[in-house]
Amino acid sequence: MQRVLTGLILSLVAGGAIAADAPDSWPRWRGPEFNGVARGDAPLTWNDKDHIAWKVQVAGKGHSSPVIWGDRLFLTTAVPTGNAPAADAAPASGRRGGYGGGGGPQVEQKLLVLAFDRKTGKQLWEKTAIVATPHEGFHSQYGSFASPSVLVDAQHVIAFFGSRGVYCYTHEGQPVWQKDFGIKLRMIMAFGEGSSPALDGDKLVILFDHEGDSFLVALDKSTGRELWRTPRPPGSTWSSPLIATVAGKKQVLVAATKFVAGYELETGKLIWQTTGLGRNVIPMPVAADGVAIVMSGYQAPNLLAIRLGQEGDLTGTDAILWQNQRGNSYTPSPVLHEGKLYMLTDNGTISCLDFKTGKPFYSQQRLPKSYSFKASPVAANGKLYLSTEDGDVVVLKMGEKFEVLATNTLADQVFIATPAIMDGAIYLRGQNTLFCVR
Repeated sequence: MQRVLTGLILSLVAGGAIAADAPDSWPRWRGPEFNGVARGDAPLTWNDKDHIAWKVQVAGKGHSSPVIWGDRLFLTTAVPTGNAPAADAAPASGRRGGYGGGGGPQVEQKLLVLAFDRKTGKQLWEKTAIVATPHEGFHSQYGSFASPSVLVDAQHVIAFFGSRGVYCYTHEGQPVWQKDFGIKLRMIMAFGEGSSPALDGDKLVILFDHEGDSFLVALDKSTGRELWRTPRPPGSTWSSPLIATVAGKKQVLVAATKFVAGYELETGKLIWQTTGLGRNVIPMPVAADGVAIVMSGYQAPNLLAIRLGQEGDLTGTDAILWQNQRGNSYTPSPVLHEGKLYMLTDNGTISCLDFKTGKPFYSQQRLPKSYSFKASPVAANGKLYLSTEDGDVVVLKMGEKFEVLATNTLADQVFIATPAIMDGAIYLRGQNTLFCVR
């Protein structure tokens, strides 16, 4: 069911030109350039006492990353209501995941969209997208019911809650439209939902890859009207789609176990496809100079460097420029900058490869301590930031040589969400606290 709120709000959103990404923005979870790289700088060192501009508590549980437009920061969270669960609610423990452990059925959740003043940390507004009992759990350590990240442009704040729909607001928190796809995603092992949408021009693109009928869909971002829908083969995917320009035309690039593919942004038509990735594909693709990188890091790990511009089945053709099976990211998405691909494994090794050839500058380099990772690396001004599950953020010098510049510790923190960087500050979301470091 789709509900469009008409009147003044819609008129304001639909009218006027749509601005490109603001130069002072981090409008999506992989940053302004889709590659994890900021346009400015970020701090090198901090601790619990020094360089913390502000910190605020965030209720509930959510692993979505902060996104920023101008002086406003947006994120999502899920807060248990304390109400009795529905009679048919899924279990909250065992192989079906769960919220905070313990037996019994899933508990009802408020799925919230939050806005903060970026400079002071003051909460500006909170909107309840929906109150519902989840039909399925999530990974007991690393999942949440608010894992996809918000998208923002000059006029819209778009929050996606997977099976519970997509919600569009103004920057002031006024609802514009919402859409429920009427689908209950069945993820393998009930590991939870995590793919974030993509936004380009007037098109909002969402990937629904799961164990049932899967599809890629495009909506009009101003109204929520469905523009096209393209079926995809069943199979759980947590990767987010990437929109890239190929020979002057936009393509939607999707990484998945069974079916890596490129689609026309305008129509949803399949352009090319290939096989070659392993199970549980999570990292988002990156692309530059007509080449896309997709990877998997779990069972049968593989990385494919794909020359874009061809059509049809590319499996085994010269469009696959090179492959890699060592040191691939499982959960974190890679950073691509100045011809170098930085890949971080969940168990704490970092590799830097030549983007064009796959030749390693360094490979599976161990960090100063034994760390675990789920957050994706981000970069600013020649520095690579690695946010650990152990409360440390390790800063490396970007380049052909491995070099640790700093290790910054915030006590009692676990970083699962990917940071945002803007205007000389880094924004870190811990389990229940949002930090601004300047």
